[in-house]
Parts: sequence; structure tokens; C-alpha cells
Amino acid sequence: MARPSLTFRRAVGLDRSGPLPPETEAGAPLHPWTIPNAIGFLRAALIPVFLVLALSSESGTDALPAVIFAVVAWGDYADGIAARLTGQYSRLGAILDPIVDRSLVLAGAIVCWKFELLPRWALLVLAAREAFMLAVGPFLVRRGVELKINWPGRISVFPIMSAIFFGLCGLTTLAEILLYVGLALALAATFLYGRTAVRELSSSS
Repeated sequence: MARPSLTFRRAVGLDRSGPLPPETEAGAPLHPWTIPNAIGFLRAALIPVFLVLALSSESGTDALPAVIFAVVAWGDYADGIAARLTGQYSRLGAILDPIVDRSLVLAGAIVCWKFELLPRWALLVLAAREAFMLAVGPFLVRRGVELKINWPGRISVFPIMSAIFFGLCGLTTLAEILLYVGLALALAATFLYGRTAVRELSSSS
């Protein structure tokens, strides 16, 4: 099947129409050595750096950890754009990207929890959701079920990442509002993922 032409909207990720690249499907070779995966590896390596710097600060709102968090968060868009511009899609990239995103959210939630930068009950719900998705993903893959990101899940990334970033900057009111919006979208996405997983498991049994 011919790949859709690369328009500006498709390059920046606004147009997600059409099938997923076959290189990202289950069973495809990992192909780790690509430009998008290099960005993903760098993002993953910066998460422990962020944690060490943020947790060793006095208030959790030092500038450098916040900048590193922002770089890792925006790197999610950078590796997607790189994949679409270069055509270097890979199975490893499809696996690595959500793991790095959820690990970053968990790391940010840990810092915000320690310094009470955001409501702890909301952080607990967010962390539980992300940990659940990290844990259940491999189980579903082994059962032949692969959850493709839905629109609530895709949209939730921006307010959640922004909430943590603004919390790290000390802008607590704005951060709290964004966290509630992102959390509502993330929970809706989790419900849709669960419904899809149950349907696919039932059809395969």
C-alpha cells in the first residue's frame, strides 16, 4: 500500500489519517538505529538526570530540571516529526515512545509529590494510571492485543506534560487546571483502551 503524501499537516502530526506504517506493526523488525530512535534514547537518558537534579533541589522549582523536563517532553514531537520527514519508522520506536512518555510523567509526578507542587491525590491517580498502562501493555502484547493510541490519549499528553512543567516552574494554579483537564482525558482514554482490549481478547478466545 502506498504511503500517503507528506503534507505539512501530516509532517507535524495534525493529520493522522490512513493506516499505521507497516514498519511499526507487531512482528516487524526493531530497526533500532534510526534518527527518531536516537532522539528517543536521548530522551530516556535525560529522565534520570532530571530526577536527580529536581529531587536534590530545595523547592523542586529550579530552572535546570524544568528545562530538562521540557526538552524531554517536546522531544516526543521531535522524534515523531523526524520519523515522518525521514520515513525512518521502526517497531522499536513504536514501543519506546510511549514508555519514555509514561516514565517522564511518573518522574515529574514524583518530584511534584515530594515538593507538593500539585494536589497529591491527583498525582496519585495520574501515577497509578501511567503505571497501570506500563504494566498492562506487555501483557496485552503477549496475548496478541496491541492498543493503538486513541484521540483522548493523544490529546491528554499536552495538558499533563504542561501541568507538570508549570508545577516545576511554581505556577501552581495554571498547573492544577491543566492537570485536571489532562487527567480527565487520560482516564477517558484508559476506558476506551480497556474496552478495545476486552473486545479483542473475547474475539480471539
